[in-house]
Amino acid sequence: MLVLNCSTKLLILEKMLKNHFPESLKVYGAVMNINRGNPFQKELVLDSWPDFKAVITRRQREAETDNLDHYTNAYAVFYKDVRAYQQLLKEGDVINWDQVFQIQGKQCHLQSHSNLLNQLRHLRFKKNQNSYKYVISVNCEKTFSSLLAVRLLFPGSLKISKMGSSPRLTYLSVADADLLNRTWSRGGNQQCLRYITSLISCFPSVCVRDERGSPVSWSITDQFATMCHGYTLPEHRRKGYSQLVALTLARKLQSRGFPSQGNVLDDNIASISLLKSVHAEFLPCRFYRLILTPA
Repeated sequence: MLVLNCSTKLLILEKMLKNHFPESLKVYGAVMNINRGNPFQKELVLDSWPDFKAVITRRQREAETDNLDHYTNAYAVFYKDVRAYQQLLKEGDVINWDQVFQIQGKQCHLQSHSNLLNQLRHLRFKKNQNSYKYVISVNCEKTFSSLLAVRLLFPGSLKISKMGSSPRLTYLSVADADLLNRTWSRGGNQQCLRYITSLISCFPSVCVRDERGSPVSWSITDQFATMCHGYTLPEHRRKGYSQLVALTLARKLQSRGFPSQGNVLDDNIASISLLKSVHAEFLPCRFYRLILTPA
């Protein structure tokens, strides 16, 4: 096991991971964040360097943690040799086995490793572990320009303008975290509230606010540079807000050199239709999330 903390080597790793898209996208997003200030206090564990076969991103051990917070206690995985990944798991200090945690990745073997993890540490798996369609937005400039032109032609449509206009396109603040926690299908608890507050503080977000300044549609970015929690309040749907929020956040990420990536459940027809309308590319691989609890 090797903890990679050399800034030069981390930049080299970022370039190397590009050669393994799309399977390496989750780890790649985390490495990009590390190389740009590391606001979420992550680090990289590899089997070897420079000819690595497996890499795991994890929270720095000196970072403050809550053992019940699987949102923050999240690992992303990419491997070129599944045996090297399995060997890393067997090393006792790679994973903090005393916590509730999650493992994310985009390789099919990940889901089947639940038996291995269970044998190693007698872990319980949440029943709602899921696999998702994975998407990446490419060349969204034309779609965004067309959508914006249509919106600005009609009275009462959404205008991107300065403070005081209604409605207006802006970003989220930590004061909005409680609303996001209450509306997220994965939220509704104190750990998620704290996690969302951290995401808003650390990473890009976009929202539409009504005349009272309250968010009505939004999307945020997570610790792996993934667009997530795209949501519009029910009474404000079918106004084009979700499209504009998604495209604006995608543009913001792309302007900073990040891929605009995300995932969606197979039965989320509304979100899939939205993604198709903004010409998002559905990738052949899937995204897997395993949530694990110590026995």
